[in-house]
Amino acid sequence: MTEYEEEPIRGLPGYLPAGERIVWQGEPQWRALSRRVFHTRKVALYFGALMLLSAAQRSASGQSVAEIAGSVAWQVALGAVSVGILTLLAWLYARTTVYTITNRRIVLRFGVALPMMVNIPWDRIESAAFRSFADGNGDIVLTGIQAADVMRSWFDFAP
Repeated sequence: MTEYEEEPIRGLPGYLPAGERIVWQGEPQWRALSRRVFHTRKVALYFGALMLLSAAQRSASGQSVAEIAGSVAWQVALGAVSVGILTLLAWLYARTTVYTITNRRIVLRFGVALPMMVNIPWDRIESAAFRSFADGNGDIVLTGIQAADVMRSWFDFAP
């Protein structure tokens, strides 16, 4: 059991104060996270290129088709395990991440092994925008956040 399993409102550390309301709440989709954050397609292409180069090199050196197939089979297995681990990480992060935007702050809950929650008041953010992609997913882009401001938000104290 983690400290965030008993949230009064999903994705928030407690009940909202008077006058605060949720504007939007969501979580990442694991497939989009897998492609854009963990780059599973690029990793798969990398392993595919390695397999083709290895097969071409072995063929040029006169190895038999059976020897080439045996070598490539190991590379396919390693590539599949690598992409599988990255996909599993994307799925786990998507399950444990919740973004909440209220009229006063942005709350980010994330983390698999060490769940964390970050509250960022709007007055610490210079601008926020949404960058959309062709598949209907997108990124929320925040600018103007200083590292010290985020640390203060994490530990909830003022200078």
